[in-house]
Amino acid sequence: MKLLRFGPRGAEKPGLLDTTGTIRDLSALVDDITPALMTADDWARLRAAAAEPESLPAVAAADAARLGPPVAGVGNILCIGLNYRDHAAETGSPEPTEPIVFNKHTSALSGPNDPLPLPRGSLRTDWEAELGVVIGKPCNGARERDALDYVAGFCVGNDVSERTYQFDRGGQWIKGKSCPGFCPLGPWLVTPEEIADPQDLPVWLELNGERMQDGTTRDMVFGVAHLISYLSRFFTLLPGDVILTGTPAGTGMGHKRYLKQGDTLRLGIDGLGEQRQTVVENAFAAV
Repeated sequence: MKLLRFGPRGAEKPGLLDTTGTIRDLSALVDDITPALMTADDWARLRAAAAEPESLPAVAAADAARLGPPVAGVGNILCIGLNYRDHAAETGSPEPTEPIVFNKHTSALSGPNDPLPLPRGSLRTDWEAELGVVIGKPCNGARERDALDYVAGFCVGNDVSERTYQFDRGGQWIKGKSCPGFCPLGPWLVTPEEIADPQDLPVWLELNGERMQDGTTRDMVFGVAHLISYLSRFFTLLPGDVILTGTPAGTGMGHKRYLKQGDTLRLGIDGLGEQRQTVVENAFAAV
């Protein structure tokens, strides 16, 4: 299934994308796509509906002009740094021997095509196309061979980063990762049966039509199953938690080129859809 949320910010409705590319309204079946509705029974009920999409109302294009993050009520956004070999190389860093873990604040969440606000005084705002993993059930101490059983779905993410805040303001990467609009997710939450191998997915990003990132999840230092198992050793992963699994080479930091007002980003992962963002001014104050 390809699940999504459509409508104005704060008033999104649940939907699914059928095989013809039509968005279908799931409001008669669920109130929203939330962590509480990720049980096996819930997913079975939605799969039954997806098998007969014509029984669900089609959503008019005007009503689906905006997509929100594909999951409401995200509790934690956990990110993995330097997790692609080519990205570690472009930064001049050694490959990590254990996953580098940091957070994004949930207030950074935005829809896949929402405008991207540039923080006032921004000097080095950067892009990072990433595979997002959404946890579907409580996970603590998972064995790596079982770890993918805890996945509700996969999505595209953009780990937008203000590098000056990240590196030059006393450490704590979360400060450079959590400005408003710095975590576009979606367009869809794609359930695991549609992804044959999460370690064989092309990841790409274009800036103003120029291809900047062109990688593959095969280049991850630590694969998805390892990351879930590793994180669950230290705390319990909860339904709705999002793991952003790292980015391939081709970031602004690697190109020594950063975002400015009017720039457009287009990024995607095969099978998971595309995002498009336009960089706009924002009143978010520099400190």
